[in-house]
Amino acid sequence: MPTITTRNPATGEDLQTYDLHTDAQVSEIIDATHRAFGEWRRTPIEQRAEAVRAIGQHLRDNEQELSELMTAEMGKPIAQGSPEVQLCAAICDWTADNAAEILADVEQPKEGGRALITHQPIGVVYGIQPWNFPIYQVIRFSVSQLIAGNTVLLKHAESVFGMALRLEELYRAAGIPQDAFRVLLIDHGQSDDVIARPEVRGVTLTGSDGAGKHVAAEAAKHLKKAVVELGSNDSYLVLSDADVSAAVQTCVQGRMANNGQTCVAAKRFVVVDEVYDTFRDAYVEAMAGVEMGDPTDEGCQLGPMSRVQLRDELHDQVLASVEKGAKATVGGEKPEGAGAWYPATVLENVEPGQPAYDDELFGPVAALIRARDDEDAMRIANDSRYGLGGGIFSADTARAVELARTEFDTGMVNVNGFNLANPHLPFGGVKDSGFGREHGEPGLKEFVNIKTVMIDGD
Repeated sequence: MPTITTRNPATGEDLQTYDLHTDAQVSEIIDATHRAFGEWRRTPIEQRAEAVRAIGQHLRDNEQELSELMTAEMGKPIAQGSPEVQLCAAICDWTADNAAEILADVEQPKEGGRALITHQPIGVVYGIQPWNFPIYQVIRFSVSQLIAGNTVLLKHAESVFGMALRLEELYRAAGIPQDAFRVLLIDHGQSDDVIARPEVRGVTLTGSDGAGKHVAAEAAKHLKKAVVELGSNDSYLVLSDADVSAAVQTCVQGRMANNGQTCVAAKRFVVVDEVYDTFRDAYVEAMAGVEMGDPTDEGCQLGPMSRVQLRDELHDQVLASVEKGAKATVGGEKPEGAGAWYPATVLENVEPGQPAYDDELFGPVAALIRARDDEDAMRIANDSRYGLGGGIFSADTARAVELARTEFDTGMVNVNGFNLANPHLPFGGVKDSGFGREHGEPGLKEFVNIKTVMIDGD
């Protein structure tokens, strides 16, 4: 029987070995989740909401254990575990508080009678999730589907199988029926077979643009609704009137959070010529001060990347960028020894044709890009196949907001700050960063049947 062994990315030591589900076991789990849908969808939404609220409380009650598991399986600095757990609990609370109103029936007039618009669950929703936020990625798609009356299958990343199974336990403890949320321990080949199953009515993935194209194509082949939230190389613009000191501080945070492994992280820093040198000097100094450390230490600034393979791929991107004219002002050298370590790195002279400009660098590497003026900065920001997030720093908030609204070709924009996610605000992108939304009202309605009932003579 095929197995997967998880490893501690800080030490390279084995953590746990898991047997992958056989095709027969996968079929049995899908059948069980489909049967559970028949009962769960008829459970009053108020009861479903209380179970979702209880998930949040169970997360809070197990915060330290969950934080330690994240650190062990994917290297998240332990101090960043608590904020992830708290965000997930807040998502559960918001969903429990608001779903009934958002998904309530709406009456509309029609000639000769009236109409009812109702939001009905569609069935089994299959979520393919990454390792970088191993609790949040699961919570943000699953609780909205569960409260809507759907049932859920989870394929989590192989490196965080332990977290997947622990969450399954917590969902059951919270009152989610045993087969309404199930974990599949499977490989990518088996995943395509899951998408093809007629019982599976929707597919959602967070991952790379390559994975998104594959999964979206598989879903389309079988006429399945899909949401894909993919990577990006988000630009943060420092305009001529920006508070450079505040921008530097925020841009370090935006690049280094979660060891730089965040789809919506600040990655390309587009700075106008007028303030470029001032920003560059302060930013390089700040990044040079970020030290790698033991992720179990509360004071850790930068832990390991998730896997050695991903670290090596990032380093190859850095080397390719340097070969094409970029300059590594800070970092850029791969440490020797065990573990998936990579230092805080700053690349200058970043231009089109380099991975640091064109692609997503998923790790603690920042790309500095000089722009002629504010207009040129906006052009560079949009010169990307991606469109997940971005940011603008400017003393003229009204102008920055207007640029964010009308010019920035992304799904999300920060003005004079850096934010990852909020339970009530839609999250998602455009272009090669995917389609569909999670969180808020749009996230609750992605996988429901918005059904029209027309009533005559009433």
